[in-house]
Order: sequence, then structure tokens, then C-alpha cells
Amino acid sequence: MTIIRVGVDIAKSVFHVHGADRQGKTCWQGKYSRSKWLDAISKKVPVNAEIGMEACASSHHWARELQKRGYQVRLIAAQFVKPYVKSNKNDRVDAEAICEAMSRPNMRFVTPKSVEQQNIQAMHRIREELVAQRTAKANQIRGLVGEYGIIAPVGIHQLRRALPCWLEEAGNGLTYPFRLLLSNLAEDLRYLNDRVQKLTDQITESVQRDPVAKRLMTLRGVGPLIASALAGALGRENA
Repeated sequence: MTIIRVGVDIAKSVFHVHGADRQGKTCWQGKYSRSKWLDAISKKVPVNAEIGMEACASSHHWARELQKRGYQVRLIAAQFVKPYVKSNKNDRVDAEAICEAMSRPNMRFVTPKSVEQQNIQAMHRIREELVAQRTAKANQIRGLVGEYGIIAPVGIHQLRRALPCWLEEAGNGLTYPFRLLLSNLAEDLRYLNDRVQKLTDQITESVQRDPVAKRLMTLRGVGPLIASALAGALGRENA
């Protein structure tokens, strides 16, 4: 029996595999350590067979490793695998469900991402988190100065311009201890804003090297950030 399709349940340390032939009959089941499962695939499974995994944080890395060995990789969203779980959920059953889900003619797959795409997505995720932290810090400052009767302006940049004025103005009712606290908060806000700007510059610079992102920017209303995010999510094949 020739294995044409393998479902793999990937984990931190132990990987479960389930291989099937052209008729869907089980040919191989096993579990292997993180360091040995790729070699097990290479020994048991013919090149050009399909290897399926649930799309998750590490699946794109493993997809690239399998592609280097000549395998076709199919990444499937977890919600599309769930209907094929036949019994109580465990890693072995999940590997079998992935193998079966791969065989469905109308199954939708996730395209494996390149290292470059993951780099771009990492920048966007970090930037998004920093923007959220910056917004939270600005709201904290607004709330605190509001208790002293100061109405903060709308917008991060307007707030940053107002902070030195509040700290220097002697008659605005701010106490010395609070001015020290506010000075530290202003420094926090400045730091977060600089981090956001640095990542924005890096993303904008990366767009100039990406032909897919450059083409996307020719669309009306699509700037560097949106073009970069789309290119990182879609890749060259889908853009």
C-alpha cells in the first residue's frame, strides 16, 4: 500500500501521524518526537505525497520544512477539521481527522506563509499591540489630569504637545508630586509613540521592496500599511 496522504497533529514535543492510501485505508499511524517526526515522514512517505496539518502558529514553519523535502502541504483551519473527528478528541484522532478532511474535494486550504510574510505579520502584530498600549496610556493621562480640572485635547499628537505646557504652567493646580508622576507618564507616551513610528517606518520601507505590496498601493485608498498587511496575509500566489 502506497501512502498518498498524511495527517499530522503537531504539538510542542510529540507529533501524531496518520497515513492513508488512495482508497482512504489506514496505512500508518505513529507518534514521534519533535526532532524525529520529519525523518519518519521521509522514510515512510513517498515524495510528492500530501501532508496535512491544522493551520496554527508553528504550522507554516513545518510546512516550509516539508516543502523542502518535496512534499505538498495542505494547511486546514481547525474549524474545518472538527467535523471529521470521529470519537473522543485526542492527538491520534485529530491526525486521522486531518487526513480525512484533506481528501474532501471542496475543502478550503490555507496557503503556507514564507519567512518574509511572517516577518511582515510580526511587525504588524507588534505595532498593533504598541498602538493599543499607547492609546491606553493616553487615556490614563486624560483621566488623571481631568481630576485636576484639565481638559485634555483629542488626539495623541495634540496630547503630547499639551503635556510640556501643563508641566511648566505653575498656576494650573497640579501639585509637585503629581507633576513628577505626569512627567514619567509623558516619557512613557513618548517611548510608545517612538516605537510605533519606528515600526511604521520599517513597514513602509519594506513595501518598497515588495512588488505585491507596490501593486496593491495602486488601488484607490490603499496606503503602505494596508498594502503591507494584505501582502503579508495573502502572499504572492493570491495577490
